[in-house]
Amino acid sequence: MENKIKYNTAFIESFGVDESALNDLEYESILEWDSVAHMGLIAEIEEAFDIELEIDDVIDFSSYVKGKDILKKYKVEI
Repeated sequence: MENKIKYNTAFIESFGVDESALNDLEYESILEWDSVAHMGLIAEIEEAFDIELEIDDVIDFSSYVKGKDILKKYKVEI
């Protein structure tokens, strides 16, 4: 599966949002993205890309767009 599809799927499955809403998605911008759901999203992303995010990156993962930048650090290109 292509990286962008894996990445998008993690957000879609975690929050039940439409793919067209992803670029504007930010932490707590929707009710579904609270602290508990945030950890679920991180777990999905770590599993999808077989990586383990550092705690600072988990905290900084505050939006769909920011997440793409963080994943570059782990050699994951979206």
